Amino acid sequence: MKILIDGRLYGLENAGLGRYLNNLILELSRIDLKNEYVLLLRKKYFDSLKLPGNWKKVLADFRHYSFKEQVALPGLIKKENPDLVHFPHFNVPIFYKGKYVVTIHDLLMHTQKGLLATTLPAPFYFVKRLGYKLGFNTAVKKSSAIIVPSLAVKNELEKEYKGISEKIYVTYEGLDEEISNVDTVEIDSPYFVYTGNAYPHKNLKRLVQAMVLLNINRDEKIKLIITSARNVFTSRLEKIINELKAEDFVKLLGFVPDKSLGSLYKNSLGFVFPSLSEGFGLPGLEAMNAGTPVLASEIPVFKEIYEKYAIYFNPLDFSSIERSMRDVIEMKESERKNLVEEGQKFAKRYSWVKMAKETLKIYEETAPKKENSSCLR
Repeated sequence: MKILIDGRLYGLENAGLGRYLNNLILELSRIDLKNEYVLLLRKKYFDSLKLPGNWKKVLADFRHYSFKEQVALPGLIKKENPDLVHFPHFNVPIFYKGKYVVTIHDLLMHTQKGLLATTLPAPFYFVKRLGYKLGFNTAVKKSSAIIVPSLAVKNELEKEYKGISEKIYVTYEGLDEEISNVDTVEIDSPYFVYTGNAYPHKNLKRLVQAMVLLNINRDEKIKLIITSARNVFTSRLEKIINELKAEDFVKLLGFVPDKSLGSLYKNSLGFVFPSLSEGFGLPGLEAMNAGTPVLASEIPVFKEIYEKYAIYFNPLDFSSIERSMRDVIEMKESERKNLVEEGQKFAKRYSWVKMAKETLKIYEETAPKKENSSCLR
C-alpha cells in the first residue's frame, strides 16, 4: 500500500497540529516498514528530516489555506499516485477526487466567530470564513474516514453533520516524555502557570481577573506565568493585564521551548487551563506528567481526557477559577502529593505509539484492496 501524508504543517511552530504530525510521522516510521510512504514537506524540514527507506520526501513548499494549495496540491498528489492520502487537517483541496483520510482536531471555528477572533479586516474575515466553511464541509463529506482526538469532537461532528458516524474514529493523542525532564526556569515567588496561545477561546481575561481576586489582601503575592508566542493576541492580552492593573503578578514569558517546560510545570502551584473549547487538551497532560496539579474548565473534553485527576471550575465565572486556585494553595501536602502521583500514573496511559498503531489500522481498513499492491519491503 502506498500512503501519502500531507506533512506541510510539520514542526512545533505549528502548535498542536505540528506536534501531532511530528509524532505521527516518527512513530509510523518506527512501526511500519512494510508500506510505502510519500511525505509532502515544506523547505524548512525537507533536508533535515531523516526517514527509513520506505519513505519518500516530496517538496511542497506552499502555505496551507493558500490558493496554490487548491490548484497545485491535487496535481502533486496525482503524480505520486497513492492508494490513500492522509490530510492531518481540514484543509483538503476542494477539487481533490482521490480517496483520503482527514484528521479533524476540533470544530473551534464553527463556534468562535466575530472580529475579536481574527486579525483580519472585516471584509477579508468574512471571505475567509466562507472559504473555511466550504473547505471544512468538503473535507468531512468526501472523506473515506475521519480521525478525531476525542469523543467530544466526535459528538460535535455528529451533531453538525448527519450520517457520518460510521466513518469517525477516535485516536487519542500521546505524551511527549521529554517535556517532564531537565532544564530549569527560575521564578522568584509562588506561581500558577498557563502555556499555549492567547486566542479568545482560551479565556485568559477571566484567568487574569481570577488572579486579581486571588491577590486581594494577600501579603505574599501569587504570580501567574503565561508562556505564549508573541503575536497580535498576546498584545491584546497585555492590554487586558494593564487595564486590570495585574502587571505585578501576571507575567508573559513568550515562547518557552519543550526542554524548559518540565521544570516550569513541576515547580508551579498548578497548571490552569481555563479554555472554553478544545479538541483534546495536551498541555494539561504534559503538566500532569511533569508533576503539578491541573486545574481545568469543566467542559466535556477535559472531563473525558483528565477524568478525576484534575480540579474543575466553571470557566465562565472568574471567582470559580480563583476558588480552585485557592483550594490548591490551601491543600494539605499529603493531599497534593497523592493528586500529583496519581495524575502522573494516569497521564502515561496516553501514547503516541498507540495513536500511530490505531492510525495505521485505519489506513489499512480504508485503502482500496489490491491483489498485488506494490510495497517496499
